[in-house]
Amino acid sequence: MRQLVDKPRQRRLSKSGTGRGAPLPAPWTAREASTSTEGLVRFTGLASAYESPYEMWDIFGPYTEVVSLGAGAKSLARDDLDVTLNLGHDQMHRIASTLAGTLNLSESSDGLEVDASLNPDDPDVQLVMRKIEDGLYREMSFAFHIVRGSWSPDWTEYRIDEYDLHRGDVAIVGYGANPATVAQLRHSGADLIPEHRTQRLLLV
Repeated sequence: MRQLVDKPRQRRLSKSGTGRGAPLPAPWTAREASTSTEGLVRFTGLASAYESPYEMWDIFGPYTEVVSLGAGAKSLARDDLDVTLNLGHDQMHRIASTLAGTLNLSESSDGLEVDASLNPDDPDVQLVMRKIEDGLYREMSFAFHIVRGSWSPDWTEYRIDEYDLHRGDVAIVGYGANPATVAQLRHSGADLIPEHRTQRLLLV
């Protein structure tokens, strides 16, 4: 049986889904991807929406999960924060990183903010821009470890009060879980595609 101090065990999106690697729903917004005067592609987004409940499963069945406002503050304050922006959580397809100075992560009242400067000569960046323009990449996710959280008295909700993103990633993926979000791609200030549903994935 669950204990109040327990973290969700084998968390996943559905009853039949796997544990690690399963998408955990929380919305993100790819607000803009545009070309700067330096020739870099700028991508901004919201990788996690705080205080936004979503359904998850663990070995005991379904439950609701919520990421608390400010849950990433301690992790993001690290001077040596090492996080990459990947395609599909693939470590061989990194397109920006905090250590390289091309990925900036911060918190707002909305959630985890992502701001990346991408090299347009990188084949992965060219691929992802085309896929977003075509409406094929509409979602995001991010990989982190839960540091601290708690269950509600009736075990129906788990609240993540602190997560550690160091040596994790934020990723652009094909599918996630939460449909109540929006993505938009822009190039040189012009809208290229209509808004699409977007979100992020949490891995533990």
